[in-house]
Amino acid sequence: MVPMTSDVLPLDAANPFARASDLPYGLPDFRELREEHYLPALRAGMAEQRAEVEAIATDPNEPTVENTLEALERSGRLLHRVASAFYVQAGAESTPGLQDVEEEVAPLLAAHSDAIWLDARLHARVEALAARVEADGVQLPPDTAWLLHRTRTRFTRAGVGLDEADQQRLRAINAEITSLDAAFGRLLLAGANAAAVLVTDEAELDGLPDDARDAAAQAAAARGDEGAWLIELQLPTQQSVLSLLRDRGLRERVMTASLGRGATGDEHDTRSTLLGLVRLRAERARLLGFEHHAAYVAADATAGSAQAVEEMLVRLAPAAVANARAEAADLEHALQADHPGASLEPWDWAYYAGRVRQERRALDEAELRPYLELERVLADGVFRAANALYGLTFAERHDLVGYHPDVRVFEVFDADGTGLGLFLGDWWTRPAKRGGAWMNSLVDQSTLLGEAPVVVNNLNVPKPPPGQPTLLTWDEVITMFHEFGHALHALLSAVRYPSQSGTSVPRDFVEYPSQVNEMWAWDPEVLRSFAVHHETGEPMPQEWVQTLLAGRQDGEGFATTEYLAAALLDQAWYRLAPEDVPTAPEQVEEFEARALRDAGVDLRTVPPRYRTTYFNHIFGSGYSAGYYAYIWSEVLDADTVEWFAENGGLRRENGDAFRTRLLGRGGSIDPLQAFRDLRGRDPRIEPLLARRGLAAAQ
Repeated sequence: MVPMTSDVLPLDAANPFARASDLPYGLPDFRELREEHYLPALRAGMAEQRAEVEAIATDPNEPTVENTLEALERSGRLLHRVASAFYVQAGAESTPGLQDVEEEVAPLLAAHSDAIWLDARLHARVEALAARVEADGVQLPPDTAWLLHRTRTRFTRAGVGLDEADQQRLRAINAEITSLDAAFGRLLLAGANAAAVLVTDEAELDGLPDDARDAAAQAAAARGDEGAWLIELQLPTQQSVLSLLRDRGLRERVMTASLGRGATGDEHDTRSTLLGLVRLRAERARLLGFEHHAAYVAADATAGSAQAVEEMLVRLAPAAVANARAEAADLEHALQADHPGASLEPWDWAYYAGRVRQERRALDEAELRPYLELERVLADGVFRAANALYGLTFAERHDLVGYHPDVRVFEVFDADGTGLGLFLGDWWTRPAKRGGAWMNSLVDQSTLLGEAPVVVNNLNVPKPPPGQPTLLTWDEVITMFHEFGHALHALLSAVRYPSQSGTSVPRDFVEYPSQVNEMWAWDPEVLRSFAVHHETGEPMPQEWVQTLLAGRQDGEGFATTEYLAAALLDQAWYRLAPEDVPTAPEQVEEFEARALRDAGVDLRTVPPRYRTTYFNHIFGSGYSAGYYAYIWSEVLDADTVEWFAENGGLRRENGDAFRTRLLGRGGSIDPLQAFRDLRGRDPRIEPLLARRGLAAAQ
């Protein structure tokens, strides 16, 4: 065991982190924060928590909930404040300086965590408390009992039961994993920026709407390429522009750039980094007594076992692939009209899927965008649904700022007018921002600490030139509702302990509330409210709305197959033993091809949603062996959508029930018990199969 020190490093009084923020809800003072403030504050925070934990571990008094569990919950507040702000900014507005800090601090934070969760003295106190509770028949409050259970589990999974030699190896593994995680993210961001496609002939942009062209021109100018257009890459394999571009050659260039990220053989190549991560996680799982990393992850999730995960994915794959093949036949027919004799390629799929939908449904998705203006979607869609369900209202706080000028801050009020927390929205893409869409918490709700939530949503929508509206695709609308579902999980949290706040639930449960929130984008009442032309104010034609609703299952074969391919690829990598992990970078593609073939999802025209070399979820964002979580959570989501429908849909009573029985409870209860309390039974898979057109998979 590495002993803890009680030496607390002094933090310069000029550092904004030297005191708790006095801004509303504890919002970090980003006006004052500079990147040089982070490293000394992180070091001071770690030292302070080490001293606090040392006091708990050496307390001569009999362990109690107050002096052990709650003392642990109260510890590390400075570190939490600093780390929350740092990682929010590092993900959304990275700089070389912040990247240097992350590289330096990652192994230090891993060692700090190990020093707590491998402390035999601290573990002994928790076990003594559990033994006394059991022996005396003490009835702890449910949230405290769950906290005790989870704390004991965390010690075990951290490796507190290992001998000294194995613990030392475990500490080294954890430090290296955190460093490689950070390295993968840096390589991926730099590689994505380098792979952006520069267009010098405007004729190639045929089909791209004017606002999207203007955004591309602005991006090129920002890079020094005046008079050109830059198509920046989004995180998934498929790029939204592929559904719009008529020029097949440009579509191929964009898709090729997307598929090639991370396997470039240059300074942005991610393959050696990801192989190191796979090998280290496999070794750690073996040290901890698990067959592989996938088993280690699933054992602490609602899935319970890697076998349960495999059974679900394998069950869904055949029908999804069959549906995708049927869709491909329709697209091939449409392709032949433009390019006789050509074969359908991955860069053709999105474009011809749109063409087929347009012919079949008489609706061009490009025509929807003028009716999907970001401000209207936010105020009259996302916020309106939250008001109808939960009574929430939102007021923009122009006096408060985020970590970048693009960030907007809203105060959130409960139905009785009391302040609930803050919501920060960061919608636009930029070179310093990692790809994808995500939610972070800057402050976690906790009655123990008297703190209210401060949450952030990030999207990556191309930024229009000044004065022009931000027009969204339908997929971006769904993403906006999805990420706000995560925000609601945090904003409506009503728990005592900070470690149980909001989204502090298993990975294969955390996507469930956010996926449920997507349903309100499709709700006719909400859709009518936000789907309004940004210039004329005219509502989206009703026949378009009906067509949009009728076409919800269009393309589900493709969508499910590309997702399952990524989820199965994730499982394949993390079911490897350490000695079976490839050793050479060029073997990555060979392993990927074999894994997809063995799983039966190797469709040439439907590449995985993320290929291995840019699979940030599993190599940089904490979803290793957990990408299955989206479809696992969707079982709960689809079942809950049926519950809303059975009970009248968009009604305040339904929102209050969902809030009280599930959202507000965060991680203070067994998550599946929270679902049972809402639904009155265990989840059923049939609603998911029907939604995705997978009835044949039964």
